[in-house]
Amino acid sequence: MAKRTALVVGASGIVGQAIANLLVERGDWDVYGLARKPLALPGITPVAADLQDPASLEQALQGIKPTHIFLATWLRQPTEAENIRVNSAMVRNLLAATSPAGSVEHVALVTGLKHYLGPFEAYGKGKLPPTPFRESQGRLDVENFYYAQEDEVFAAAERDGFGWSVHRPHTIIGYAVGNAMNMGTTLAAYAALCRETGAPFRFPGSAAQWNGLTDMTDAHLLARQLLWASTTPAARNEAFNVVNGDVFRWSWMWERLAEYFGLQPAPFDGIVEPLEPKLAAAGDAWRALADKHGLREPDLFKLTNAWHTDADLGRPIEVLTDISKSRRLGFLDYVATDDSFFQLFDRLRAERLIP
Repeated sequence: MAKRTALVVGASGIVGQAIANLLVERGDWDVYGLARKPLALPGITPVAADLQDPASLEQALQGIKPTHIFLATWLRQPTEAENIRVNSAMVRNLLAATSPAGSVEHVALVTGLKHYLGPFEAYGKGKLPPTPFRESQGRLDVENFYYAQEDEVFAAAERDGFGWSVHRPHTIIGYAVGNAMNMGTTLAAYAALCRETGAPFRFPGSAAQWNGLTDMTDAHLLARQLLWASTTPAARNEAFNVVNGDVFRWSWMWERLAEYFGLQPAPFDGIVEPLEPKLAAAGDAWRALADKHGLREPDLFKLTNAWHTDADLGRPIEVLTDISKSRRLGFLDYVATDDSFFQLFDRLRAERLIP
């Protein structure tokens, strides 16, 4: 079989790094990693381009003929109207730039559970579909940049004749520095600060999250589903939820995380105390910690993104995801979520990003 050519868009992020590295490991893919500031990663040809600049894209992609595109990026904007305008244009610009080559066979788009929960401005409000969320539940009657991104993929697929898949993970656990949605690294830094300063390791979220069932998505499992859907005929032109396959309560998981860092978890009193203001005041403490332990990154705010962690842990509703659709079609991978956290923490230690 001839080598396939992958264009991974957002290759410096959690999902982008995971799928790009998976394809390199397989050995039967040529892999291009597109980002505004691409990382130097083994086996991945960096492509520097701005998705908001069609001329930049056209120049950067000249001579590249991708058979498969993996779209795993977005830019946060102050309003949902701006999210829609900016993020739909990025998808549209990319697929317009790759269209002339006529090489694309499949486009995989990563979105998430805001498909069911609504955008940030209306997150978890109004009439929501019942949990566990199923792909058949469709769209909410509200503007959402995920829907706009999907529509750009669908329109380009009809124009150019390629197949598509949409992937809806829950909160993603994986490795990336400076990522906009990075609960694992944020919690690791918070735990390290608690251990160093003696502050209580307190769950920052809501009683609904502490007591209710939830699930999450390992970045490597998501990468495997992206590859599966992109190369499996039965998965063509379908949307898939993707989570690890286990369920847990934060009342259990918090103790597991505390144990990893040698901490005693503080009792949960039901009061929401978001991480964002705590970490906003911890920059100097982290710099001192980094200097003491010889860490690579003394800037706490390049490692953590507490706003997204607070949004997930502070939700007033239970969130569970059904993954029967992809299982019926043959995608049977499973990861224990505590193992996802521990493997990430081990890597952060090995990379000298946490003590």
